[in-house]
Order: sequence, then C-alpha cells, then structure tokens
Amino acid sequence: MIIKPMIRSNICINAHPIGCAKETLNQINYVRSQKAKRAIKSVSEGGKGPKTVLVLGCSTGYGLASRISAAFEYGADTIGVSFEKEPTVNKGGTPGWYNNMEFDKEAKAAGLKAVTLNADAFSDECRASVIEEVKKLNSKFDLIIYSLASPVRTDPDTKVLYRSVIKPVGKEYSGAALDMMTGKISFSSAAPAEGDDIPNTVKVMGGEDWERWIKQLSEAGVLAEGCRTVAYSYIGPELSHAIYRDGTIGTAKKDLEARARNIDASLKKIGGAAYVSVNKGLVTRSSAVIPIISLYLGVLFKIMKANGTHEGCIEQMERLFAERLYTGQDNAAGTVPVDSENRIRIDDWELDPKVQAEVDKIMPTVTEENVAQTTDLAGLKHDFLTINGFDVDGVDYNKEVTDMSKIEY
Repeated sequence: MIIKPMIRSNICINAHPIGCAKETLNQINYVRSQKAKRAIKSVSEGGKGPKTVLVLGCSTGYGLASRISAAFEYGADTIGVSFEKEPTVNKGGTPGWYNNMEFDKEAKAAGLKAVTLNADAFSDECRASVIEEVKKLNSKFDLIIYSLASPVRTDPDTKVLYRSVIKPVGKEYSGAALDMMTGKISFSSAAPAEGDDIPNTVKVMGGEDWERWIKQLSEAGVLAEGCRTVAYSYIGPELSHAIYRDGTIGTAKKDLEARARNIDASLKKIGGAAYVSVNKGLVTRSSAVIPIISLYLGVLFKIMKANGTHEGCIEQMERLFAERLYTGQDNAAGTVPVDSENRIRIDDWELDPKVQAEVDKIMPTVTEENVAQTTDLAGLKHDFLTINGFDVDGVDYNKEVTDMSKIEY
C-alpha cells in the first residue's frame, strides 16, 4: 500500500514505518557526529558518563532523544518504557513503535544493551518489570529520565482513571491559532477549568508518579550511588502563560517541580539529585490545537533559525547531557547549573530577551497573506509531519509498503 498522511482536526492519525525509522536514524547520526566533535569518551572508551539509563516515555520527542543521547554519545545501556499500538501486516502502529524498533536495531548493531518494554509506565506492574530487567543486566540505574506525556493515568492504588485537560484557570482564554498544514489563521477560545479539571490534570501530569517510580526503584535496591533523575517541563513566553504556565498543565508542572525537591532530598542520601529541565517549545501533537502556541512557534522558529540558535528535540537533549549533566572529567557527572528554583534551563536561547522582543514585534503583524514570510510555516509543517514519519528526506513515499509490521528499506 502507498501510505500518505491522514490528518484529522490538526492531528496526524497514521505513521510511515520507513519515515519513522529514517528520522530516528537521523537523530542517532546527529549524536554520533556530536560525540566526535566534543571528543566524548563512551563508557567502553573509559568515559565516566551514564552507564545504565532508564527512560520513561522513550519512544518519541524528548524521551527518544534522551535515550539516543545516552546510548550513542555515552555508550550507556538503556531500558526504555512506552505504551504503543503494535502494527499488523495490514494495519500501522503508532510512530513510537517504529522509533523503538529502529533504536533497538541500531543499539544492537553498536553492541549496546537495550531493553524496550511496551507497557503502561503508570502501573506498578511495569515498575516490577523494569526492576526485573535491570537486575538481569546485573546493573543499577545511574540516570532516570521521566518524559511521560499521556492524557490519562490510572492510580495504582485506587484504580481510578484520571484525565488531563489543557485549559486556562479562572477565565476563558482566546488567541489566534495557526493551521500548520494550510497557513490558515483562526481565533479559538478555551473555556476555564471547572470541577475536578485541575486536580485531575495534576494527577496525570504532575509529579506523583515520578516520585512513586523513584521510591520503588530505591526500595528494590536498583539505584546506583550518585543516581540522578530528570523530568521535563515547559514555561514559555508571557503571552502563553494564561493557557499553559498558569493553566491546568502549568499547575501540574508546578507540582512536578515541588515533588522534584522531595525526590532530590531522598536521592541525596546516595549522593544523587533530582532536577526538572525546562525545555524549548517544539511542535507536538497538541501544539496545533492550543490557541496561540502554533503561531508563536512559527514566529519563534523563523527568528531562531535566522540567529542559528534553533534546536529540535535531539539538539536540545544532546546539549542537556553534554553541557548540563555530564561536564566533569571524562564526562563524569558534573556540577549542574540551575536557576533559583533548582531547575535546569535548556530553554535559555528561546527566552533570550532579544529573541522574545523580536517575537513580540512580529506577532501582531502576521496575517494569512504574509504568514509564509513572517513565520516559519514550512518548518512547522515539516516538523508536524516528521513526528509521524512523513516529509523525511531520503524516503520514497510513492513506494509500496507491503508489511506494516516491519521496517523494510
């Protein structure tokens, strides 16, 4: 069959196996090139970087990029967890399924140990499986990446299913929304949170599950001396705070930051630490439907690309590892620069005052007539499609795919 992107309500609902694999390989090759440029020693070469890494939410975005950085720049063995839809011969799986397949293949070829679990990372059963797998490796985790982004979570104790929402708090929020595929601009509104929207979103996107992971791993004795853990967050510009930082999602992220302090205190007993890394805004499945975000990203990307400071997931995570986490001798865990709230700021180039001043100047001038000139519309569209394996260089999208369960170049 010939696979073309199927887009419904600004969401791509299918994936291209070869495109996903090729884009994962592109990220791996980027990290390999950075390893050479930075002269980083892998563990097998005498480096002291991460040796055994757990990545929760390993299949896409920042989680996948983190796993690639740990494995292919530092030579770490990795255990990854994600919850993906498995393909059949005639029916496609989720993008993360194919990304994981390619990662596993490349890791094996590189002589790296990689265990990928397709499981609900919110469950205690998954935690037990991870503990079993790391014991099989006869190792302990020295780095744990928490990069889960799910709209739902079942509480392991009560078995109650909670759903998160993206809503403002207190009053309605309205803003311009840019359709990344067509360049059309519309104005949309989001009703304020009501009922249990806020506590439910905190239950799903806050730090409760992260804290539970660290507690159970610690009790199982699978945390190495000096173990660090990092969870990911986003703050963004003032113009998006009402819908994001000060909205339901932002409230959950503030809970994440508060729990990071609890985790940090517990890990200090073994010489470890916990951090929240505030990352750059990027195109995600939700970006296209949140008012103002897609338009902001279009303007931001154009400015940052002109400045030579634009980064995608892999560039962000490679810089996080090399310039924040592992800055000691022979890539040992170094002193981590943090802000006043003990957060790592890898969004520093995005929130540079000069960049934001330029964003503020351009945003009010964008119209449907000039959107291709005032924003990076082509870049947004490319990123949107690439998430699902489309618009990837070197892939023949007119070639028949005979088996959706395989990656056949």
